[in-house]
Amino acid sequence: MRTIRFKEKITIAGRGSAAAVFGVLALATHAAFAQSNLPSPEEMWKVIQEQAKQIQALQDQVQQLTGQVKSTDQRLETVADAVDDQDAAGFPGKKTHLGGYGELHYNNLEDRHGSKDKEEIDFHRFVLFVGHDFDERLRFFSELEVEHALVGDTKTGEGKPGEVELEQAYLEMDLDAEAKHRAKAGLFLVPVGILNETHEPPTFYGIERNAVETNILPTTWWEAGLGLSGRFTDALSYDLAYTSGLAVKADYKVRDGRRKVANAPAEDGALTGRLRWKQSGLELGATLHYQTDLTQGGANGAPEDSSGLLAETHAAIEMGRFGLRALYARWELDADAAEALGRDVQQGWYIEPSYKITDKLGLFARYSYWDNSAGDSAESAVKQLDVGVNYWPTENVVLKLDYQDQDAASGVTELDGFNAGIGYQF
Repeated sequence: MRTIRFKEKITIAGRGSAAAVFGVLALATHAAFAQSNLPSPEEMWKVIQEQAKQIQALQDQVQQLTGQVKSTDQRLETVADAVDDQDAAGFPGKKTHLGGYGELHYNNLEDRHGSKDKEEIDFHRFVLFVGHDFDERLRFFSELEVEHALVGDTKTGEGKPGEVELEQAYLEMDLDAEAKHRAKAGLFLVPVGILNETHEPPTFYGIERNAVETNILPTTWWEAGLGLSGRFTDALSYDLAYTSGLAVKADYKVRDGRRKVANAPAEDGALTGRLRWKQSGLELGATLHYQTDLTQGGANGAPEDSSGLLAETHAAIEMGRFGLRALYARWELDADAAEALGRDVQQGWYIEPSYKITDKLGLFARYSYWDNSAGDSAESAVKQLDVGVNYWPTENVVLKLDYQDQDAASGVTELDGFNAGIGYQF
């Protein structure tokens, strides 16, 4: 057997590991090539060199792609840093939130006791919510509303039906890591009733907000002050607030006493406390609200100071497709002048069953009773029956149609007819 020796120097372009592998393969197969009909070592060497060139080209492509990925990562980091900088400066971003709601009403109502018929169309409310999270524990929330679409200056004789109102503007802070207890300061909705804090159109039945919460509580009702909220258990929560108060006029009508925190008299504040129990589609709530002087020292011409105590309780039930809301509220005013008008007691209640035929279509009926002069023996109560339908083409948009039938004493406006409207929230 001949001993065959290599005198050629083997050099392979590429990495050392690849050259070593190909060198070993060449040595191992050289003897076989010498004694067989297979390609000669020179021919095989050419093949190996071509493969080495292809490997080097692939390595160059991988390095190029790696550089492109790094460049893309750097650009993404730059964009993320810019968004964070915007958040820190207070510009819209992941820490700032925008929302709102609106509703358009058409009313076709006839007054059976007079000539105060109501046939009109009105963009009743256009509302924007703006909130901002300063950090994980401190946040800001606001609600700005335009009512009745058009606002003018009554002092110049250009009075329009609309109003621009700041309904909420407050800071809220979590008092513990689990956010079980929170404190807030600023202008906020009074924690009372079912609708006062949650009154977006897709969340309730009927075109107009129910008459009891409107005339007795009175929704929508906001004040300025300090608040404390939290929960004792997952089901039981509480709210406490010390705020500015109402300033009723000489007629002692509670609803007319809302000053809406606009250069409002602040001689006497008010204290509100609420407990709520919510679990498995059932909510039970009760509120007490007390003010030492509803007249704010006679700031609006009331002839006599009067304390005021409001007691309210309600239930809201959702069991499958069936729903039920019920509420009772009562004011007691301590003033001889209020008693002479029968306004020392103002109270009302309603019950509202509902049923969803489908997820998008629901029917309701509501019976309401309210009396803003319940302190005397005269018949002054108003009773109202509403029946209607809500249609939600999507969760946050609603179309509504209802019929109302009022029953009131002679000389009191009594409106019967139908209402239609649309509403949305986002």
